[in-house]
Amino acid sequence: MENKRDFVHLHVHTGYSLLDGSGKIKDLIVRAKELNMKAMAITDHGAMYGCVEFYKEAVSQGIKPIIGCEIYVSSKDMDIKDSSSETYHLVLLVKNQIGYHNLMEIVSKASIDGFYYKPRVDKGYLKNHCEGLIATSACLGGEVQTLINRGETDKAKEAALIYKDIFKESFYLELQYHGIEEQLKVNKELIKLSKDINLPLVATNDVHYIRKEDSKAHDVLLCIQTGKNVEDEDRMRYPSGEFYLKSQDEMYSHFSYIEEALANTLKIADQCNFNYTFHESHLPRFSLPKGVDPFLYLKDLCYKGLNKKYRNVNKELQDRLEIRTFLN
Repeated sequence: MENKRDFVHLHVHTGYSLLDGSGKIKDLIVRAKELNMKAMAITDHGAMYGCVEFYKEAVSQGIKPIIGCEIYVSSKDMDIKDSSSETYHLVLLVKNQIGYHNLMEIVSKASIDGFYYKPRVDKGYLKNHCEGLIATSACLGGEVQTLINRGETDKAKEAALIYKDIFKESFYLELQYHGIEEQLKVNKELIKLSKDINLPLVATNDVHYIRKEDSKAHDVLLCIQTGKNVEDEDRMRYPSGEFYLKSQDEMYSHFSYIEEALANTLKIADQCNFNYTFHESHLPRFSLPKGVDPFLYLKDLCYKGLNKKYRNVNKELQDRLEIRTFLN
């Protein structure tokens, strides 16, 4: 029977959010189990390095794993790599196999082609790779929240409508509260915006460490990341010690006034049903002309490439190709 106060964490950073998340995956899952969580997401910054480990550990401890990532979205075309383009956060969660494939495409594209200080994609790329994904507007670094903070509520509405157009009914406005005054202001505007343009709300806690008492160790980690000393006054620091894996009761204490945002964490968790299939070959299959031997076909391609790359193909080059490609 579902507990009235059930809640699912959908915004969770592990140690794979390098030098920003301090929670080891096994310890995170153990803590989630202690809190009687039924499911939990992994949403590391711009990377999916921890997804398989997270999945296996969660399944082994009876917790439903939700695969995701907190990506970076460029305000302009991702090919524009200068200070004129701002970068915003966006959380993506995988619903199914198609969604997982699209998330891999997005994360890879961001790191290979869109990288500028951070791995980035643009909204055009998201629109072409949105199937099977749920998106939430992320933290204060999200586009909608950033514009609200600037007092640009009309532009925040425009941004929310763009994401709604991309992800349809799978885009949520994300409410967070870590004891930060500006979050109260933003949440108030997000609730208004939700009613105005008919967008659902979801409550999260931006988890960067496991227990409240871990905040000091996490602060040291930030110093390592930024090359600062703990004693330095003018340095990056988290504004509170509330970025930990909170219990259901703690989350209800923050958002009891908007229970639909809490209930939507369960709704999203129910929609996310991706499972890895291990010990199966996922290598692509290439169609060859009938009767063509695959080895000879590959060898022919290699020699065509050799002749294209080198003007004069001598015996030394041929021997190198034969030895390195076909004899190993």
